[in-house]
Amino acid sequence: MHLAQFPPLPLDYAQRMPRYLEATSLVDVGFDSAGRRAYLTSMAAEAWRSMKNAASDFGLNLILVSAFRSYAYQEEILQRKLSQGISWTDILSVSAFPGFSEHHTGNAIDIGSPDSLDLTESFEHTTEFEWLSDQAAFFGFHMSYPRNNVFGIAYEPWHWAFQNAG
Repeated sequence: MHLAQFPPLPLDYAQRMPRYLEATSLVDVGFDSAGRRAYLTSMAAEAWRSMKNAASDFGLNLILVSAFRSYAYQEEILQRKLSQGISWTDILSVSAFPGFSEHHTGNAIDIGSPDSLDLTESFEHTTEFEWLSDQAAFFGFHMSYPRNNVFGIAYEPWHWAFQNAG
């Protein structure tokens, strides 16, 4: 499926959602929770490793669920959801259209814990989320989609973006 084959975007989508370029310089940060190679920009990778190690010092296990995504992979995600019969409105409330996902930058990560790997709101009830809420900013990360965010994206307590990318 090519972009032209997707349903039209809501009229206000481009006004409320920032556009992101696809990162071109990425470093390997190991494997994500699904066993796929994961990549981030060098600064985000360094910050992620530092944050993960600091959490580990407190006995916590921050698990990388997702990192960089290309425009093409974002298309595949949307196509898969459409083929599952999920409505376009519901899809766009949880998955950005290609070109609008922070994951394209190589600075965004989805984080899980041993108690919550499924990218659901249940993550907010983990000790790892509590620690992130208090400590992530120290490492340059912030939660991108809090409740009732201006982007119209569903609350995503697992999605954190590195902002000190210069």
